[in-house]
Amino acid sequence: MMARRGIGAALAALLITATLAGCASPGPAPQRYALPDAVDPAGPAAGAEAEHLLLLRSPRLAHYLDVEGLVMQVDDITLVEARGHQWAEALGRQLERGLRARLAARLPDTRVMLDEVGVREPGALALRLELDRFQGRHDGLAVIGGLWQLRDAEGRLLAMAPLQVETELDDDGYPALVRALGRGWDSAADELAEAVRRAR
Repeated sequence: MMARRGIGAALAALLITATLAGCASPGPAPQRYALPDAVDPAGPAAGAEAEHLLLLRSPRLAHYLDVEGLVMQVDDITLVEARGHQWAEALGRQLERGLRARLAARLPDTRVMLDEVGVREPGALALRLELDRFQGRHDGLAVIGGLWQLRDAEGRLLAMAPLQVETELDDDGYPALVRALGRGWDSAADELAEAVRRAR
């Protein structure tokens, strides 16, 4: 009887050890993705002699987008962060850099700079963008949504409108989603560049 109990205790200890080891052992490394560059590569950025100045603030992301994993909307209300498919760099940084390059390409007479505290120049426009959608959706679309504002050098609101872009995926899978989001970001830059032209 004692021997049987000893064997049972040993097996239980072995199972616990195996379970803990399984929890601690790393799984496969996640795949990491970077947003693609603009479809139309930017030419040389406008220099100090540029006719216009646009100050770009880093896009403000909804909390659930400011994560490592790509976000999928699996039905009308459920959002899931992918564990095995992650951004190679913080999404906000990628969006900021990509939008700056895209706007510089679309506004060749404009110097596009990051909006840093203390930068004030007569005639400058400031672009602010909040994003609450940057995800894949269960119906095969990449969805970008939010709100943009254009302000003058004194901070007065010149224009404001929602941003809503939907792009169809070319294929299944996360690589296709990332490419579709990149094309959507191109379309968003088209819309924002047009708004800047109208506000001048």
